[in-house]
Amino acid sequence: MNLKELNILLADDDTDDCIFFEKALKELPLSTIFTAVHDGEQLMDYLSNALLAQNLEPLPDVLFLDLNMPRKNGFECLSDIKQNMKLKDIPVVIFSTSYPQNPDYEHDMINMLLKFGADDFIRKPDDFEQLKKLIHLALTMVTEKISFNEKRENEL
Repeated sequence: MNLKELNILLADDDTDDCIFFEKALKELPLSTIFTAVHDGEQLMDYLSNALLAQNLEPLPDVLFLDLNMPRKNGFECLSDIKQNMKLKDIPVVIFSTSYPQNPDYEHDMINMLLKFGADDFIRKPDDFEQLKKLIHLALTMVTEKISFNEKRENEL
């Protein structure tokens, strides 16, 4: 896993979910920088500003993206991010409660999101300990993928 601080961006309009996410992140054995935006337009503005001022605001190492947000929803943001050559490599973890507990519907929706470029899907849990475990697992998977790609690039 990378030793550098992970720049974590959460796009979620639910203030309570943002607070719980940040608390869970602080309890993990990872060095992180946390930023939250509260709708899709704020997310895309944040990413655009990071592209313009890369030395001042780096792009996130991981984006946790809620699907149901005002002004621009998570589906639209995911599509815009994955179509942008400078943003498409940002790992995106869908972080949402938007699906009913219907396993077939949820399975189809998750597969569609993965096809559109999402790296993972987390259903927001009600339990704080479970939230910590899911965030840690997602970050471990993403950072191992990043480390593998960095190692491969350095070997070429």
